[in-house]
Amino acid sequence: MSAPRVSFEFFPPKSLEASFQLWETVQALAPLKPQFVSVTYGAGGTTRKLTHEAVETIHNRYGVNVAAHLTCVDATRAETLEIVDAYARAGVTEIVALRGDPPQGQGAFVPHPEGFANSCELIEALAARSLFRIRVGAYPEPHPESRGVGHDVQWLKRKFEAGADSAITQFFFEAETFFRFREECDAAGIDGSRIIPGILPIEKWAGVRRFAERCGTRIPAWLDEAFDKAVRDGREDLLGKALATELCTELMEGGVQDFHFYTLNKPHLTRDICHALGVLPAGHLEKVA
Repeated sequence: MSAPRVSFEFFPPKSLEASFQLWETVQALAPLKPQFVSVTYGAGGTTRKLTHEAVETIHNRYGVNVAAHLTCVDATRAETLEIVDAYARAGVTEIVALRGDPPQGQGAFVPHPEGFANSCELIEALAARSLFRIRVGAYPEPHPESRGVGHDVQWLKRKFEAGADSAITQFFFEAETFFRFREECDAAGIDGSRIIPGILPIEKWAGVRRFAERCGTRIPAWLDEAFDKAVRDGREDLLGKALATELCTELMEGGVQDFHFYTLNKPHLTRDICHALGVLPAGHLEKVA
């Protein structure tokens, strides 16, 4: 198998120490020549300005293709489109268009009275500008607000009909989860090749487990057992690397060619997994050749 194409997600820093960590992460992973990197918004749009600054810096300083996250949370249509136009002026050509999580303590998402009501409205507005490649979110397991079987697939279909170019999935732990979702998408008329699996390398299982519970990601019993033993033996990092590499390998054997890694601004585990999959810095490839 040839090496896959990869992309990475970062989040904007909220402190000086976090800034150093972000730039270390970008420097460590940029040599792998990702198709793109994305920069998130905080919950409730709390890092909007920081996201914009990080996107511009990465784009200008590192020459990496950056996909800026954009949400519908707590902003008017005019304010959101001002951000869009600023990205266009900065040379950004990709956007990850999301509804977004509600501000902390709000509970359910409530659209701004003058804002976009959902991700499809945002996607349509972006597509009308014809300036960006539009990426969206997808959920191989039911979104916490899902209305039932098939709802997430139908909502994804609406996103593509609104103008989305590709979708990045929420993370999952077993390859069969993605394959089942891809089959459901194919049956609904969605081209499965436009769906990129999101991979979350597990560095600390306790934190990832809590995150999975909040997201509605199914946690296999065998995974709990494996990490219980790995933590006792001091081999949590080794297990995380092995499991992510195995998951990606199984997906590649099933025809997947692209992976999006949720790095959590911690580059080393993601870099090691990419190396194991044959994704190497350009200079190294030249030496091997």
